[in-house]
Amino acid sequence: MATAAVVVTSSGKDVVAEGLLDLLRPAIQQLDVHVHSVRESQVELREHIDNLATELCRINEHQKVALDLDPYVKKLLNARRRVVLVNNILQNAQERLRRLNHNVAKETARRKTMLEASGVFTSRSPSKP
Repeated sequence: MATAAVVVTSSGKDVVAEGLLDLLRPAIQQLDVHVHSVRESQVELREHIDNLATELCRINEHQKVALDLDPYVKKLLNARRRVVLVNNILQNAQERLRRLNHNVAKETARRKTMLEASGVFTSRSPSKP
């Protein structure tokens, strides 16, 4: 009889844990989608910065009047470096989110299997006397 009480308490905790996992999963997936879209925009921004820096260098080479564009090119390259740094941080965060999502799915499946094996959710119909 004491064992039954422990199983009920344990399954209650499992139900709460599964509920929390189900609650967190959509937020994690939505965050993953947003991180992915930000990473794509970061790559696009980096490409635009590269193109602009190349174009400024080309303009500087073809100018008859000595116009010093080097400081602006350096600023662009510095901005590009920061974009790459942010992109790396986002990539690491996205990888962590992917692993977390995978672990949540694995833990949910494990708990569901454990609950089904214990007979808690095997049938939902009222038991016969």
